Amino acid sequence: MMQFTVEHTPANIVKIFPKASDLFKEHRIDFCCGGNRPLKETFVEKDLDEKLILSKLNTSFETWNKEDHEVVDWDSKPLSELVDHIRHHHHAYLMEELPALGQFVTKIFRKHGPNHPHLMDLYRIYSKFSMEMEEHTMKEENDVFPLIKEYEANPSKDLLEKIREANGELEDEHNEVGELLKLMRDITNDFQPPANTCGSYQITYARLAEMEENTFQHIHLENNVLFAKL
Repeated sequence: MMQFTVEHTPANIVKIFPKASDLFKEHRIDFCCGGNRPLKETFVEKDLDEKLILSKLNTSFETWNKEDHEVVDWDSKPLSELVDHIRHHHHAYLMEELPALGQFVTKIFRKHGPNHPHLMDLYRIYSKFSMEMEEHTMKEENDVFPLIKEYEANPSKDLLEKIREANGELEDEHNEVGELLKLMRDITNDFQPPANTCGSYQITYARLAEMEENTFQHIHLENNVLFAKL
């Protein structure tokens, strides 16, 4: 069985071993927007324990390999199939979850804001994140994804250049929303609600953590698979 080393990138590790994303989030290791840098660079930059993290990663991978898991090799899938997967599993989730979760964020801010001042920052950051993701998703579905499907059916150099230019803008937007997610994780203490908080408070933090996971996987598929294939 292969062993991951400091030369591997987080993006490629997550392609092989999706559950590695949990460990990377725990140690604030970027596997989506900046996921193409070798681990050794992140270890040095963040002053992380290289041996400890690699040991956890490879031990977890060994255990996971003994279980029955089906991993989709998205690198081998047609562009249209990958685009449809992103639309149905990530865009659809966001369009349903963003407004619903926004109501919870607003509710706990109004109820608990006086005693928990960080909730004002959470409210502001979430509102910005929600607006940007809605606009970003519509741009992909209305403009970029149709171009990708057109290119798959009738490839041309001009069309590819047009897609690459659009993808560059999308990657910049990914970086921006990635930073907003990191800010939300910071101000919520890794989405851990304070002791003795109400059910709404706890649900809000749990759903924020779930949305972060979904969005990171979404960005990972676009940056490191879809855009890379183009």
